[in-house]
Amino acid sequence: MTFGLLSRPAPRVTLPGTDLGEAAVRAPRVGNGVLFGALALLTAVIVCLDVLSGQDLRLVPLLVVVPAFVSVFGTIAQTTGVAAFVAVVAVASRLVAGGSYWDIGSSVVFTVLACLLGIGACVLRIRHAIEVARLRSAAVALQRQILRPLPIPTDQITAHGSYTPIEEDHLVGGDIYEVVQSPYGTRVIIGDVQGKGLPAIGAGFAVLGAFREAAIREPSLVGVVDRLEEAVARQNAFSAQTGETERFVTALVLGFDGDGRAQAVNCGHLPPRLVHDGVAATVPLRRTSVPLGMADLSNEGRTAERLDFPPGATLLMFTDGVTEARDAEGHFYPLDARLSRWARRGPRELLDALAHDLEEFSGGVRRDDIAVLALCRVPAPSDEPAPSGPAGHGVPRAIEALSGR
Repeated sequence: MTFGLLSRPAPRVTLPGTDLGEAAVRAPRVGNGVLFGALALLTAVIVCLDVLSGQDLRLVPLLVVVPAFVSVFGTIAQTTGVAAFVAVVAVASRLVAGGSYWDIGSSVVFTVLACLLGIGACVLRIRHAIEVARLRSAAVALQRQILRPLPIPTDQITAHGSYTPIEEDHLVGGDIYEVVQSPYGTRVIIGDVQGKGLPAIGAGFAVLGAFREAAIREPSLVGVVDRLEEAVARQNAFSAQTGETERFVTALVLGFDGDGRAQAVNCGHLPPRLVHDGVAATVPLRRTSVPLGMADLSNEGRTAERLDFPPGATLLMFTDGVTEARDAEGHFYPLDARLSRWARRGPRELLDALAHDLEEFSGGVRRDDIAVLALCRVPAPSDEPAPSGPAGHGVPRAIEALSGR
């Protein structure tokens, strides 16, 4: 699912119920050798300065801040070790310096309490990090049920893709996609819910649920889209009852059968691009209907139209997060001009180039969710050249060898 999966490493997913311990949630920590080597050097410097400054300025007690600093990034064991070391050095220094029992006792108590506070802060940090990791693990598992990871292979096509929500701490936003293998071939949808982020997920999830069911049950592609329209209408009716905003969904629905034919129903979405033989061109869709959820505003029914998808071509489907990306001067991303540069690349390489170029063009500033699907046909037996034998009769060499020729 993934511009996120292309432009940066995919987050580690842990299923709910997995026991997440300290090692699973802490950031890469400083090694023990480096940590205690730096601590020994710091202690030596402070002790030397303390000796040179005499009794007027005591510097060794300043070491009590070290456990608190280590508790920010270190493990509980590291923080405890540093705290014990600092406590021993500070108490020994105070005993060597002498003084009244009250002065020595209060200094020792203060040092021990400061070290214990550092350890306590580290324990609370680790506990909070484990709780956050568990909540995120559950959220990741739930969101993975909304949008499946890519690529998705079927009998007719292989769908590569990328997905980047506008909010980095979420895996799902207002853009949706799905690929379903059905008895009638492969059905594909890409859509953009009105609005952004988590508030748009409800309508998106309603469309995805309806698509997964209708793609298998409905013989025609138009029938699939009709079921999606009904799902958005039901979702909007529910939203009206609960006081939430009613939404529409732009969507492009494609169907691929076993004979290499492709159909499309465009519900107010951006037309796809066909990349083939070094040329990238817009696929002309003449029958664009209203978005899902707005059928009552139009008297025209939705119809499917044929789509050219030759062997070896890549069909690029995307949301407006791509075309509406802007640079620092406010210029829109020139998708067609950029695709022409990569028209001879495979789907995976094309997606990588697009993700990198979008990141550079926009300066890393996202204004909308971004979803891209790159579809390529699975070669049919009729698409593959027949092997030829030395006699020109199409006899495989393996058969010739077995027959002794």
